[in-house]
Amino acid sequence: MQVQQILKDKADDGVVTVAPGTSVAAAAQVLAERRIGGVVISEDGQTPLGILSERDIVRQVAAVGATCLESRVEELMTKTVKTCTCAEDSDVVLARMTEGRFRHMPVVEDGLMVGIITIGDVVKAHISELAMEKEALQGMIMGY
Repeated sequence: MQVQQILKDKADDGVVTVAPGTSVAAAAQVLAERRIGGVVISEDGQTPLGILSERDIVRQVAAVGATCLESRVEELMTKTVKTCTCAEDSDVVLARMTEGRFRHMPVVEDGLMVGIITIGDVVKAHISELAMEKEALQGMIMGY
């Protein structure tokens, strides 16, 4: 399955972004309100500069305490953002996410974000594919 199909099947509001100067506390509030695990850092809402996840925040709280919530997201964000395109195969994307130990990947076309997929989105798509294959095989075996 291609990333494009995963995005099409996703019912979401697009990519949630915050500006680099946003406080970590404000970003955490966005994560909590939207019930998401990561937010893309972007000046214009279209070009990813970094990504901040719940894990990034928790690790920083453990390292320096709650004062990190006063920091700006650009100080904590992962600056090397791994992206994919709509045409990429979900198996390849899943392997990159697993190897890199990250769960969120912006989808970029011509340098601009067109969506974001999570490891959960990819797993859900794979489960759906397997279910369809199972039904088809059962139909063939049963003679439907």
